[in-house]
Amino acid sequence: MIRRLFIANRGEIALRVARTAQRLGMTVILGASRGDAESLPAMLADEVALVGPAPSAQSYLDVDAVIAAAIAARADAIHPGYGFLSENARFAKAAADAGIIFVGPNISSLEAMGDKLMARAVGQAAGLPVVPGGEAATPEEALARARETGFPVLLKAVAGGGGKGMKRVEREEDLIPMITMAMAEAQASFGDPRVYVERFIASGRHVEVQVLGDGENAIHLGTRDCSIQRRFQKLVEEAPAPMLSDATRSGLERAAVALAKSLHYKGAGTVEFLVDAKTGDFYFLEMNARIQVEHPVTEAITGVDLVEQQLLVAGGARLSLDQDAIRPRGHAIEVRINAEDPDADFRPSPGTVTRAAWPAGPGIRVDSHIASGGMIPPYYDSLMGKLIVWGKDRPAAVARLARALDTLSIEGVASTTPLHRRIAADPRFVAGGVDTRFLEGL
Repeated sequence: MIRRLFIANRGEIALRVARTAQRLGMTVILGASRGDAESLPAMLADEVALVGPAPSAQSYLDVDAVIAAAIAARADAIHPGYGFLSENARFAKAAADAGIIFVGPNISSLEAMGDKLMARAVGQAAGLPVVPGGEAATPEEALARARETGFPVLLKAVAGGGGKGMKRVEREEDLIPMITMAMAEAQASFGDPRVYVERFIASGRHVEVQVLGDGENAIHLGTRDCSIQRRFQKLVEEAPAPMLSDATRSGLERAAVALAKSLHYKGAGTVEFLVDAKTGDFYFLEMNARIQVEHPVTEAITGVDLVEQQLLVAGGARLSLDQDAIRPRGHAIEVRINAEDPDADFRPSPGTVTRAAWPAGPGIRVDSHIASGGMIPPYYDSLMGKLIVWGKDRPAAVARLARALDTLSIEGVASTTPLHRRIAADPRFVAGGVDTRFLEGL
């Protein structure tokens, strides 16, 4: 049983985890950088343990510093949130070596899914189809792979995620300079320059499946669509994924559970797929072995607190849910409100939020650590909050989203709110089933 939980993260996810942990009777210790020592999550935590200076490389990404702070705080368990060290196998092992529970999958799952090439192999072994392609250790190998699969292609970082190290290449003559850039970006972001080549599917939709496991059993909680992206960074997510045939949807869900069972997966995870909008064929992309930014839309339609399930399983409990207990109801949509200027190539906008007026009302949820007077530091991700709406069906959810965005007001810094208003009013989005090129036509 977990009594003292150390949260090794910041921002809205730290606040989200803290609220569920406190509801379960746990003492919450926030591992915060000096830059976040007076943040809203720090104010609401039971205790605060400093993990280093503001730059994340010297705090949230410093394995030794985070573990030392957790030991000093007498923590039973560490919740890593998302990003930072959440999928770092060395961090999970260091926690285990210190006698601290890592709230997440076992180390072997982290290692298998953290290496994208290994993840492809594990997925194939579990019967999941993958996009044609493979490793490219050198620019020359990449060129040979690309010629084999055909242009356009995607270059992806083997150790990557979040769109870092990912490049789309339309023509053969652009491949060598682009792969050089991709390798350099992968090295800078992940300390690993390896990349691989995949065929680019022009009409692709990004659809994922939420899974829960306890090491012995695994279930799914339905699909999410995350196709509206900018440079492979998600902006809008919804559940369930709209405009899928019953055969495609059930195929995705079965494949996700098969992968989780093959890994003896423990905790919450997300299996990501690329769905060809023209044919309905789908391909395994990767598994995110952690809680996702977009988990609230799944919670909205299932009524399941995913963080609670993470904490209970990590504390030694078996899954309290079986597949028959998951009965999705209605439709939910989430938009990410970032401190960025969408009309200036999404330039970050750090500074003081002079006014933050978040929507409220039936069917509306806001996960945010920002209030009026809050600071957006220059050191971290620009996410200020997430607006989640629920409706009895998708048209009702879209209408509620549009109304909620009309009342949302962020002043003092730029935000992506105006972009989301345009998206909510776009006939293609209203109809549903858009692909990953949606923003190109907005």
